[in-house]
Amino acid sequence: MRAGAALLAVLLLACTGPAVAQSLDLTQGGPIEITASDGIEWRQQEQVVLARGEARAVREGVTVDADRLIARYRPRAGAAAPAQPGASPVAGSEIWRLEAEGNVRITSATERATGQRAVYDMDQAVMVLSGAGLALDMPDQRITARESLEYWPQRRMAVARGGAVVTTADGRRIVADTLVAHFAEAPPEGSQPAARPAPQRPAGIAGLPGADEGSRIERVEAFGNVEIRTAEEVVRGERGAYSPQTGMARLVGEVRITRGDNQLNGREAIVNLRTGVARLVSAPGERVQGLVVPQQDQPAQAEVPVAGRPEGADRQPRQPRPPQPGAGR
Repeated sequence: MRAGAALLAVLLLACTGPAVAQSLDLTQGGPIEITASDGIEWRQQEQVVLARGEARAVREGVTVDADRLIARYRPRAGAAAPAQPGASPVAGSEIWRLEAEGNVRITSATERATGQRAVYDMDQAVMVLSGAGLALDMPDQRITARESLEYWPQRRMAVARGGAVVTTADGRRIVADTLVAHFAEAPPEGSQPAARPAPQRPAGIAGLPGADEGSRIERVEAFGNVEIRTAEEVVRGERGAYSPQTGMARLVGEVRITRGDNQLNGREAIVNLRTGVARLVSAPGERVQGLVVPQQDQPAQAEVPVAGRPEGADRQPRQPRPPQPGAGR
């Protein structure tokens, strides 16, 4: 069954809890509305709704825009089949998977995600973006990747794979093969968050409104070819963790601190991204090694501060993977 241009379809999802407008969570809220300029097609045998041409899906403040949208639905538990002639073929159904293809943009009041393809699994509450232009923008941070970008709103987590970068509002950059960003928990409803000074945002994350705590990164875990740049040094290691609140980062595993032609090697480094100071420590029983070129500044101090270490650098990344689509879909 094919509908005309810009036809509006209302489809119910499985979860109907209260919406959280600041996150890109499509599993929360009421019905989802789908529009398209080239029409909407129902494939009842396949239980698929296909929207083409400037396709848009909207649910409780979250909007998905793409060249094409594919909504896969199934009968909702306990719902009776439509009995009246002319009733919607999706009445009493729920969407369990939403796919977006071509120039994908998912937006809410304070977050924006982009890519060429997105798959949103409602059962697992995960959105996976792939293709060119992968980015997740928040008011104070930006996450980019080359391979894939996973967004887990109910776990308050995002996973960027392949050339992953986290950029903060003041231009700090954390680069790694895989980055796991953990978001702060939103404050209780009705509470007033602490006032924060407005940061000077780089062009990459400009234009988004101010965020509540639920749209801020609380901790970043980095794995594989980790690199942190300050105004003075480049610090590289195998694994690391970073706290945007304190500006402190910890790197472990074959750490190298480079300043100009100077280089120090050790097992662990503590980097203060706010002051640009990097400190290096060797493994037990070993010494810090390095190359110091005359007439240049000393590269770093071989000591570790008493406090300020972010946790999580020694842990392996959680590897949440989206479920594979069902056979024949």
